[in-house]
Amino acid sequence: MKPFWVILLALICTSAIAEQTNIAADSFQKLKTLVGDWNKEGSDGETFYISFHLSANGSVLVENWVYKGASHSMTMYHLDGENLLATHYCPQGNQPRLKLKSSGNINAPSFEFLDATNLDSLQANHQNWLEFEFIDENTISRSESYIKSDKSTHSKIRLSRRSIQE
Repeated sequence: MKPFWVILLALICTSAIAEQTNIAADSFQKLKTLVGDWNKEGSDGETFYISFHLSANGSVLVENWVYKGASHSMTMYHLDGENLLATHYCPQGNQPRLKLKSSGNINAPSFEFLDATNLDSLQANHQNWLEFEFIDENTISRSESYIKSDKSTHSKIRLSRRSIQE
């Protein structure tokens, strides 16, 4: 009977790893549908918009916040084995890395803090959580939180895909 339980346990573990890989890969494919430019709802997009494009032969999704014609911040999404990572290049000069939550939903991918470069301490201002909600193919919600001195601030914006004429 022991070999049966060993084989069963191995199959369960393999299945869990495959499921995590699928969540990460499927979430990355879903995020790739964001390619294009997005306006904050209620804005004309003249002062601020967010642009998504693919790089590195489609293996990296780049999110670029454009404010008054200049790049303000950037987040890069990519697979790392069975994980989906997001590295946020912040105007504060630090680079938090976030990891897709393992209980992820591809229509609401959520990332949590993993580690950071150029961050003096975890008390310094840094992004620690990020989530998208796909409402329809032209509307998303983007939420994030920052930590500074043990206080968390949250923001949520609704974005609409820019039409080609804009």
